Amino acid sequence: MRQTLIFIIIMIFGSAESPLFAQQNDFIKEYLERFENSRKYLIEVAEIMPEDKYNFRASQESLSFAENLMHIGYAMDWHSQSLLGGRKSRDWNTDIRYKVSNKSKKEIIRVIDETFDETIRFIEQFDITQFDDELDYFGLKRTKRQIFLLLADHITHHRGQILVSLRLKGLVPPRYVLFQ
Repeated sequence: MRQTLIFIIIMIFGSAESPLFAQQNDFIKEYLERFENSRKYLIEVAEIMPEDKYNFRASQESLSFAENLMHIGYAMDWHSQSLLGGRKSRDWNTDIRYKVSNKSKKEIIRVIDETFDETIRFIEQFDITQFDDELDYFGLKRTKRQIFLLLADHITHHRGQILVSLRLKGLVPPRYVLFQ
């Protein structure tokens, strides 16, 4: 009788949490699809700009085309590996992975693509029970779920800036891809 009662309790509590976990897993699945589309689109945009225009700035105070790409990579690394993952943050002033320096167009695209790979692996392994954990995000409390959304917004923000650079150079950006 006692074993039956324990089994019933486990089934009740197990089924109560099940829809929540399914929703969280759906979020990760949907996020990864969107993230992969974002990667493909960003790489396509990066390929369109001629290498000799990678230093172009839409305005004097803007990041260059190449700097925007590297900034996107740095922010992906920081949001996923450091903020969400707990790894010590790279020092922007001394770390060379995301510095444009003398990197070629091919090298910049490779770094961005590798960072997407690393971020996707992180997201695939993310413990969804941590979604509601809060972190300090520039003085604001944000859940880890919100951090995922902020990362996607950040990529979109800077990609929009480099799309303007393409237009200013007379180049036509690739057709917009839905769900990114």
